[in-house]
Amino acid sequence: MVFSAVIIIILTICDQLLKHWIVSTIALGASRTVIPQTLALTNLRNDGAAWSMLEGRQGFFALITVIAIMVISYFIWRYRKNGAMLVGLSLVMAGTLGNFIDRLSQGYVVDMFETLFINFPIFNIADVCLTVGVVWLIICILREKD
Repeated sequence: MVFSAVIIIILTICDQLLKHWIVSTIALGASRTVIPQTLALTNLRNDGAAWSMLEGRQGFFALITVIAIMVISYFIWRYRKNGAMLVGLSLVMAGTLGNFIDRLSQGYVVDMFETLFINFPIFNIADVCLTVGVVWLIICILREKD
């Protein structure tokens, strides 16, 4: 479980530090190209979910997130001896906490990664953690023998 806590803490801190750097160095709505025609850093406020769904429903997101944190915590405890499951659960928890901190402290989530080669929602480290964590968990579940 220490392994899980370390992953969660490091990724949550990285998410928050990058969000702080973006807000302090790039004007709201402005972009900086990192890799031409591939990736830009864009300072965006998102008060909804992916694709800005359910915009402005912060109370709903707070309730769902608190429930999610409790459920993920239970599964981290339940699978504390399964390293593969712990990795996925830790990623999901880090992503959940990273965006929850934003919602509680600012009322919106700071997003910054903009793909320039495809029309895709702008996202952040927490979103990457959530996505990779869920995919990882699906793979772990599909590989289970029982």
